[in-house]
Amino acid sequence: MMANNLSPPETGYLFITASIALLTIGSYAVLFSALLPPSGIYILDALQRDTHYKYFALLIIPTTSYFVIANWVGWQYYRNS
Repeated sequence: MMANNLSPPETGYLFITASIALLTIGSYAVLFSALLPPSGIYILDALQRDTHYKYFALLIIPTTSYFVIANWVGWQYYRNS
């Protein structure tokens, strides 16, 4: 088992830094890569060339929300009929 040597503020700063890094890389990969020249990093360039699956991450959130709401409403109709 690993010992936790970080204090709570340090752990929070680590999470915030990791979240900002993930947001920056994800924003580049999905939104800004089409507008900028190739970066030279193989994985980011592969995402830049992709024209289909990189938008899946953006569309999964509203699609899932609609699916959950529609199922909940259908379940309420079923229970109350």
